[in-house]
Amino acid sequence: MPFVIETYCHIRNNRIFRDGKLIFEAPDADLKGFLKSAYKFLNPGHAKFYKMDELSKLGFLAAEVLSPAFDRELPPEETAVILSNTHSTWITDIRHQETITDEDKFFPSPAIFVYTLPNIMTGEISIRHKFRGENAFFIFEKFNPEFLVDYVNQLIMSGKIKACLGGYVDQSIDGYEAFVYYLRSGKNDGKKPEHTAGEVRKLYEMNNEVKKEII
Repeated sequence: MPFVIETYCHIRNNRIFRDGKLIFEAPDADLKGFLKSAYKFLNPGHAKFYKMDELSKLGFLAAEVLSPAFDRELPPEETAVILSNTHSTWITDIRHQETITDEDKFFPSPAIFVYTLPNIMTGEISIRHKFRGENAFFIFEKFNPEFLVDYVNQLIMSGKIKACLGGYVDQSIDGYEAFVYYLRSGKNDGKKPEHTAGEVRKLYEMNNEVKKEII
């Protein structure tokens, strides 16, 4: 039985795309303003959103964009959340370091790390959508569809899950991006991509084309 990618989302440069189509943009906003505007547009009604750092907000919003396609008839333990990035929480680490190196404002605080770790992202997505399957976040030097596809497909073939939210959510001093997709095991009508490394990379690289269009 094939594993089918039902829907996917790109977020970059203050634009949100679902299945390659622009659904929201806030071109003149900074990242904080864009995320706030996108949250109001999607209106998920999840108050803890405002406690999250930008990285977690990106992943949360991407999941919200895809949520209409989630199979709500599956038992909660049969949907997994498997995400990845390259820079982990680098931006938050930089902010923490600044509180240490600035002699005039020296006051390092653990409060900087409240709702900032990648597992906060996967955890809040799972809570919001009642997913209780495998929950993991991986760090790679670059986007690694080969690992992600193999890992998720093995989970499905082992019978542990039947659906998964997967992808890549990253933030650095150079920018940010989210590429998240939802897949499940089931029949393919021939119009949707199967969950292979080649197809996932192809969908991800659509984001690269979006980058060129809007820079």
